[in-house]
Amino acid sequence: MKNVIINAYQIGLVFRRGEYRRILKPGDYWLWNEEVMIYDLTKQFQPPIELNILLQDIAVAEALHVVEVSNTEIVLQYENGLLKQVLTEGRYTFWKSIVQYDFVRADISKIEITENIGRATLQHKLLAPYLRNVTVDSHEKALLLVDGNYVQTLNSGVYYWWKNSIAVIVAKTDMRMQQIEINGQEILTKDKAALRINGQAQYKVVDIEKALLQNKEYDKQLYVAFQLALREYIGAYSFDELLEKKETIAPYILKAAAGKALALGVEVTGFGIRDIILPGDVKEIMNQVLIAEKKAQANIIMRREETASTRTLLNTAKLMEENSMLFKLKEMEYVEKIAEKINNISVSGNGVLIEQLKQIFVPQK
Repeated sequence: MKNVIINAYQIGLVFRRGEYRRILKPGDYWLWNEEVMIYDLTKQFQPPIELNILLQDIAVAEALHVVEVSNTEIVLQYENGLLKQVLTEGRYTFWKSIVQYDFVRADISKIEITENIGRATLQHKLLAPYLRNVTVDSHEKALLLVDGNYVQTLNSGVYYWWKNSIAVIVAKTDMRMQQIEINGQEILTKDKAALRINGQAQYKVVDIEKALLQNKEYDKQLYVAFQLALREYIGAYSFDELLEKKETIAPYILKAAAGKALALGVEVTGFGIRDIILPGDVKEIMNQVLIAEKKAQANIIMRREETASTRTLLNTAKLMEENSMLFKLKEMEYVEKIAEKINNISVSGNGVLIEQLKQIFVPQK
């Protein structure tokens, strides 16, 4: 015989020769040829023998929480309101005691989370292996495809689904204004002049379902639409006609591509030509033409200035012819200019030269 004491928050299971006999609650006991296994009521219970044998005792069944989890489920185990573990396929037992246990059963054979599970719990590290999540940013929209079938359009936010064998694809696209570069387009004009054109266009996705479900690689298709519109326009005019109509290229291309863009779920908002690169021989000819034009303009300006100068001289001559004093002043002006360049004058000969100088510098009365 031996004495066994079961303390508070403990429980005992009595066995004789490996066979379960009875349950002992807190107290002082004397046992004869029996063994007792003592368990902490605040801990999870691991049965020492087949659980069904123990559950045949009504006292044991009433003292236990028995949680059975199938292979398509998980159970969230809470202790006093805190998530402690995630129970997967199997059978689990917990003593009913001062610890408050709660269990939330979730069906993970589907993808939707219909159970009452808060966002904070979904973000818990214990649940990470059982969840898949996607973040759709504020400038994005997304399509949810389940097993290849379109389900819904997702706006910005964080989304959670159960992780299982069901294929889930989230196709996101940027809804902001975007730019596409149309560079290095080698295009022949109507008169076979080869031009290289670089342009750019602005667009934004307005219908994500058209863009992603009804079209494959909508951005590449939009690029081709602009490319074909450029070739159609450039090929319809000669080189000289294009130079005259260069301001109309961008509006035409924008209008031509806009209709095709709407079928792609895209709105085109702008188009511009950045560069028109001419072949080397055409560029040289254009430079020669430009030089010839500038020379002709310079000649016209020179002729205009010469005509104006001649007209001024003619008017001056008429004035001096009518006014002898004005003529004399002009004569003295020229003498003064000559004198500025002469340091000294040597005079020799008879008095005729003196008289001539006198006639120049001394006004006649």
